[in-house]
Parts: sequence; structure tokens; C-alpha cells
Amino acid sequence: MNVASRSRVESNLAVTLGVAVAQFAPGADGVANLDEMGRLAATAVARGAGLVVFPEYSSHFSSPLGPNALAAAQPLDGPFVQGLSALAQRSGVHVVAGTVESGDDNHYYNTLVAVDPSGELVARYRKVHLYDAFGQQESEWMRAGTVEHPETFLVGDFTVGLQTCYDLRFPESTRWLVDAGVDLVLVPAEWVPGPTKERHWTTLLEARAIENTVYLAAADHTAPGGVGLSMVIDPTGVPIAVLGAEAGVAVAFLSRAHLEEVRRVNPALALRRFAVSPKQVT
Repeated sequence: MNVASRSRVESNLAVTLGVAVAQFAPGADGVANLDEMGRLAATAVARGAGLVVFPEYSSHFSSPLGPNALAAAQPLDGPFVQGLSALAQRSGVHVVAGTVESGDDNHYYNTLVAVDPSGELVARYRKVHLYDAFGQQESEWMRAGTVEHPETFLVGDFTVGLQTCYDLRFPESTRWLVDAGVDLVLVPAEWVPGPTKERHWTTLLEARAIENTVYLAAADHTAPGGVGLSMVIDPTGVPIAVLGAEAGVAVAFLSRAHLEEVRRVNPALALRRFAVSPKQVT
């Protein structure tokens, strides 16, 4: 990262936060995936981003996903996360991406990792809601993460939290993050295409932003693995940066002052009468 780009990022962080959603189609070659992510991150930084969000399964994606992903799974100190750390250091920004994490002999974890500009792993999230729906059965190969207090991290003036793809269909997941102080929710995804699925994606993303008065940034795969339409949404539910179906980068600048004004006008979080608590799983 050159001095001019770093200065521009630091200047933007002082007033707003530039958030990039980086959309591409991960493949089975983790090194090739990292190369493409590096190219997209360079574009994001040149446009003023201080945080770059990549899709779910950025480390590995192939068909059939189950056995192939299990064979490709790595620990969080493995080559992919090391490469992601190097990318964050080289770019001088926070980076978030999905990886296939080693579990046991028969199952892996679908894990998001957040790395800061020094290359340090500052948060990780194992997907809680497995995609046993729409003819899919993720639990055959994947272990669900345990519900625990969210690992959050700071970027500029924003507290950031993580959730993955199918979690979006469970409104209490986002509210759980908001209760932990999150005001920017990141949603790496591999949103499987199908009838009405694009509508589900956009509607749910906007609803989660509206009902929680939070910013939300979602990064999906391009087709055929995903629907594309990666976007950043403001606390009123308005998309402020959107991609189409092709690989690319979209950057939006988040304002703390705007977030606080939205919450002043619509104090829904303060007025609510119900809390979220984890369900006991037997």
C-alpha cells in the first residue's frame, strides 16, 4: 500500500468509514483465491476503503462442496489465514473472509475471520445456522458453531460483528449482535440461486438493517455459486453501494453521525419490549 493510499484511508476513517464488498467466485485453489482477493483489495483501497469484506467460502469452493471442503479444511493458523493476514498487512486495511476450518474427521466448520492491518486475527465466527433447507443439507458435512457472546472488533468509530449467509433468515441473530454493541454487521455469503432467491436476499438484508438501525455489508459469490448483488445498506434500509452479477468491488462511506441521527429519529432499539436469548439445543 503506497503512502498516498494509506493517507487517504486514514483521512476517511477520521470522518467516515469506507467499506468495500468484494464479489468474486472462489474456486478450489486457495492460492488462486488469495491472488484474486489481493487484486480486489487493491481496487477497494484505491477507492478509499478501510475495511474489505469477501464472501463465505473464500478459501475454497467446489462441487460437491461437502467431501471436497472437508479435504481442503485448514486450521485458523493455516496457509489461507496466513495469506489473508499478509494481504491485510500489504493493503493496510481490515479484511474479513469466509474459510473452511478444520473440525473432526467427518465435519468442518464454516468460519469467518477478521484480520486487522497488522495481520492479527481480531475475530472469528463459526456459522451457527446450517443450511438444511431448499434441498441442501449442510449438517451432513459441517458442524454448527456454538452460540456465544459475539466476537466484535473496532474499525474507526464502528463496532463490527459477523454472521454468515443463512443466518440472515433468523432476525434474532442480527439482534444478538446489536445487543453486543454492533452497529455494522458483515454478512459474507454464498447465497444459492433459485426461484425468488434474489428477492429473499435483498429483502432480508434491507429488513435486518431497518429493524436494527444498523449498517450492513454483504458480500456474495458471483453465479453460479451465488446470486451476486453484494451491497452495503444504511440504517434506514437504503442500499448505498450495490454490485450486479459480475465480479467486482463496491465501496460505500459510513457516517457515525448519520447512524446516530437515524437512531434518534427512530429509537426502536430503546423502545423494544423483548430480549433475545439462546435456545437450548438438545
